[in-house]
Amino acid sequence: MLSLILFVVVIFVSFIVVRIGAIAFHLTGLDWSLAKFQALSCFSGTGFTTKESELVVGHPQRRKIASFLMVLGNAGLVTLIATTVNSLRPRQLEFSFLKGLPEWLIPWISLAILIVVVYGLYRFVNSNAAHRMTNVLQRKLIARQESSQTVSFEELTITTGGYGVLRVPVSASSPILHKTLMDSGLKAENILVLAIVRGSDTIANPPVSTPIQENDELICFGQTDSIRSSELFQK
Repeated sequence: MLSLILFVVVIFVSFIVVRIGAIAFHLTGLDWSLAKFQALSCFSGTGFTTKESELVVGHPQRRKIASFLMVLGNAGLVTLIATTVNSLRPRQLEFSFLKGLPEWLIPWISLAILIVVVYGLYRFVNSNAAHRMTNVLQRKLIARQESSQTVSFEELTITTGGYGVLRVPVSASSPILHKTLMDSGLKAENILVLAIVRGSDTIANPPVSTPIQENDELICFGQTDSIRSSELFQK
C-alpha cells in the first residue's frame, strides 16, 4: 500500500516539476507549446532534435533549467521504477478484499490499479484544474522573477558563435517606437533588422527610413544574448 501511495506521489510531483520547468522556459522567451515539449524532453531524457536542443544549450538560463530538470528526471525515474516493482509484489497490496485470492492473481490486480491511477493522473493533467494550477505557478514565478526583461523573444534560427535570428515584438512603451530604423540605434548595437512583420504584411529588407510602429514584429539578426539584453527592446 505504501509503495502505491509513493508511486502516485512521484507521478504527481513529476507533473509539477515539468510544469514549473515549462513555465521557466516560457519566461526565457520560448513559445508555450515548445517550452512544454522542452521541459518534458529534459525531464524524460528523450525527444530532443538538433535544432530544438540548440535553443536550450545556446542560452545560459535555459541550460540551468535543463540541468535541473535532467537531474530531477533521473532521480524520479529511479524512484518510479522501484515503487512500480514494489507495487507489483503480492504482499504489497494487503486490502481486505484481496484475502483468499490466489497469490499469482494479486500482481495482476496491482497492475490494474496502477493503470487506473496513471489514467486518472493523465486525465488530471489535461483538466481545467491542472490549467488553473499552471496559471497559479506561472504568476508566482513571474512575481519572483528578478529580471526586468518582459519582452518575448522568439528564436527563429540559431547559428554558430551565439548568433541567431529572433522575432521581437514592439510594444507601446518600447524606446524605439515611432523612430526610423536609422534613428533607432539598432545598427550601433550590431542588430540587423531583416524584416518587419506588420499585421498581415511583411516588409523584407526594410529601408533605413522605415518607421517602427506599435505592434510591429522585428525579425532581427545578431548576437542573441545582445539582442535580449539590449535596452532598446526593454519595456
